[in-house]
Amino acid sequence: MLQLFGKPGKRADDLPSPAEVRSFTDQVTVKLFPLIEGGRQKETNPFCSAERGGIKSMSGRQLKKKLTRVLTPLGSKLPDSPSAIAFIFLNELPAVLSQAESDARFIAEGDPASDGVGEVIMAYPGFYAILVYRLANILHRYGVPVVPRIMTEYAHSRTGIDIHPGATIGNPFFIDHGTGIVIGETARIGNKVKMYQGVTIGALSVSKSAALKKRHPTIEDNVIIYAGSTILGGDTVIGHHSIIGGNVWLTSGIPPYSFVCNESEVKIRERPSSKKD
Repeated sequence: MLQLFGKPGKRADDLPSPAEVRSFTDQVTVKLFPLIEGGRQKETNPFCSAERGGIKSMSGRQLKKKLTRVLTPLGSKLPDSPSAIAFIFLNELPAVLSQAESDARFIAEGDPASDGVGEVIMAYPGFYAILVYRLANILHRYGVPVVPRIMTEYAHSRTGIDIHPGATIGNPFFIDHGTGIVIGETARIGNKVKMYQGVTIGALSVSKSAALKKRHPTIEDNVIIYAGSTILGGDTVIGHHSIIGGNVWLTSGIPPYSFVCNESEVKIRERPSSKKD
């Protein structure tokens, strides 16, 4: 029998339903930001603060019931009961909402093409991928298997942005365009970091024996990483306020306030004339 989760004998009905996880992801993101589906963004959100009773609201009860159902098949693989974990998740929504709003403002302020925060929430893949990561990261931190990864892979399929739910990402965070971005499990990203398409924050080793080690880089505060750059290794630290130019390959750290660029030579020559021309 196929071995799942490191123990033989697990059946498919011991796994969460990917369709249910995707449905829950849609439900919670739209509850926080109705603009994602074209709804009207209310001035007050039931999850803005614990004092507003977001957990006990109709929205809170619906989400708790949905997440409990999603988690139930995992059984003994969970660190606590499904309903207890769902309650913890709902308790963390006000913080995620605050972070996501900060992300949206940071993206809107940093992108000259942006028409405002509303457009960012509705149309920017970077905002959506970061939001789903922040939600999945709650469950990952509490030891929930599989479900966080399904959530971020769902966002990956929609945006082309692959963020492991175990990564540590500060706030605010800016992803522009985003297609092809990969952020690994043990990556640590500081506050006010900007990242463009095709960037990889990856590992030097893919050995299974290194699974519990820090394999991915640390990106300190106020760093900008331009398109196509690859930064690898658990000991690699990109110092704060540094700029990494496009198509740079780094496997060692750099000090704060550095500028790194790829100076590959570009040659331009005249094309030979053709008789057909």
